[in-house]
Amino acid sequence: MMITTIGGINTLDKVIMMGDRVLIRPQESNGVTRSGLFLPPTVQEKEEILKGYVIKTGPGFPIPAVQEDEPWKDSDQVRYIPLQVKEGDQALFLKRNGIEVEVDHEKYIIIPQSSILMIVREDW
Repeated sequence: MMITTIGGINTLDKVIMMGDRVLIRPQESNGVTRSGLFLPPTVQEKEEILKGYVIKTGPGFPIPAVQEDEPWKDSDQVRYIPLQVKEGDQALFLKRNGIEVEVDHEKYIIIPQSSILMIVREDW
C-alpha cells in the first residue's frame, strides 16, 4: 500500500473528507497473539481487519436533486444522507479497502464507510 504524505502546520484541521469517506487513526497492535507468541511485522501487515479511531468523516451520500415545478430556479444546495460513524468512534474495519496517508508525520487510513464492520461509541 502506498503512503501519501501531506504536511504543513495544522494540516489535519484543513483536511475535508469527501462523500462517504472516513479518516481513521489506526491503533498500534502489540504484535502478540493470545497465547503469547510475538508476530513479525510482515505477518502483522497482512492482517485483514484493523481497529482505530475515527478522526474525520465526509458529509455522507449525496441525494439526487428533485425536479421542482419551476425547473428554471437554481437549486445549488446539495443534500446528503449522513454517515453512521461519528468522530471519536472506535472502528473495526477492513484494511484492504484503505488508503494509507501521512499527515503531519502521523499515519492515517482513508476508507469508505462500507468497509467499517463495527463501531464502539462511548457517549450512548
